[in-house]
Amino acid sequence: MNRLNNKVAIVTGASKGIGAAIAKYFAAEGAKVVVNYASSKEDAEKVVKAITYNGGIAIAVQADVSVAADVAKLFEATKNAFGTLDILVNNAGIYQYAPIEEALEESFHRQFNTNVLGSLFAIQEALKLFGEKGGNIINISSGASNTPLPTGAVYSATKAALDAITISLSKEFSGRNIRINSILPGVVETEGSHSAGFIGSDFEAKLVATTPLGRTGQPDDIAKVAVFLASDEAAWITGEKISVSGGIYGI
Repeated sequence: MNRLNNKVAIVTGASKGIGAAIAKYFAAEGAKVVVNYASSKEDAEKVVKAITYNGGIAIAVQADVSVAADVAKLFEATKNAFGTLDILVNNAGIYQYAPIEEALEESFHRQFNTNVLGSLFAIQEALKLFGEKGGNIINISSGASNTPLPTGAVYSATKAALDAITISLSKEFSGRNIRINSILPGVVETEGSHSAGFIGSDFEAKLVATTPLGRTGQPDDIAKVAVFLASDEAAWITGEKISVSGGIYGI
């Protein structure tokens, strides 16, 4: 449909899972995509190869979003390759579920530095490339921000903070032609949820049993909504938290 024709997009944490799906869907809609990765170079290059094989345009750029200098490098590479930026997807994120008695300072800072501070760094750099034409920011949050699960206090807090940033900045960007929204996924089958032992577990079965649409989500489910929010079809939507969870996190 070319809903994103000639747009330039950065998707952080795009080597796998939801980020990879978003990058591929954006490219299929005509966007030039920067596939960011922290350490999975081979996976990021696979995403780029899949995009270019289907006639799209993409590059892979390494950057740890929790490091300001890395984020600056990511956006400099984007500027050098494409000259501008229209869409930023803050997807890079990490999680660690643990009882509160086992919450460690290192884990707390690692999650907040990536999920929250990293998104702020990226937004600051995006504003420079958006310029007067404006732009579009999509924060990949989590249904856990509204409905935290046991042992997820720290992770849920990072996503609640990200949603607060979305709402605050939507007002701060008034008159600047910049839209910003959060997508709140439910349970999604990704490489991460497989490696964590969640997929196929009794816990997954219990959550699916209480999900109105009766299944675990797929990365494509999130990517399709991201395309909509990035497109002109969502031109009057900003500052919103959009749950994409099969109904389990409906608000």
